[in-house]
Amino acid sequence: MKKLVLLVMFIMLNAGNLQNLQNRCENGAGKSCFDLGAVYDYGKGVKQDYFKAKKYYEKGCELNYGNACHNLGVLYEKGQGVRQDYFKARKYYEKACELNVGVACRNLGILYENGEGVKQDYFKARKYWEKGCELNDGVACNNLGILYVTGKGVKQDYFKARKYYEKGCELNDGSACNNLGFLYDNGEGVKQNYSKAKEYYGKACDLGDQIGCKNYAILNKQGY
Repeated sequence: MKKLVLLVMFIMLNAGNLQNLQNRCENGAGKSCFDLGAVYDYGKGVKQDYFKAKKYYEKGCELNYGNACHNLGVLYEKGQGVRQDYFKARKYYEKACELNVGVACRNLGILYENGEGVKQDYFKARKYWEKGCELNDGVACNNLGILYVTGKGVKQDYFKARKYYEKGCELNDGSACNNLGFLYDNGEGVKQNYSKAKEYYGKACDLGDQIGCKNYAILNKQGY
């Protein structure tokens, strides 16, 4: 259930608009600080420099721009330009999640799921994935569905699993579509329906989920 995502918006960069971003960042525009951080993070138009990326993400986060806090958390979780530090990653994910960045809530939940920098706690993982899902992060919705299928930290509940898989699939998370197809394929929490299973496997495949592609091919070969 691990999916780290760096939130990035690339801009057409030249010396003039780089200076403009720097000026705006220094004048308190959190989004400009984030944009600068992303430019250095990915080396778009400049030499890649995680130290500078961190500096600008920190400034953006101080200005309560949630995406900057999230990306700072990713740097600490991955150990890019900094010493890997799950405690600091959690701190920045928490702030970003409080600022309603759905992917940050998702990544925070994953830390609790895996016990990375925190004591493993499925209850807290569920709490953060619920918020991430409410903020329309499809992976968080899918992760919730998996919890309800496996019964980790919650009572096993295929009805709730289906609900979260459906939302994740609507948000174009391929894994959620595949998992939803699996419920229909096996009649778990729903009436068995190979046609629907194939439909969801097909969408999963279209979204790049290779397991969905394989499951679609199996049903197709069976004549469904």
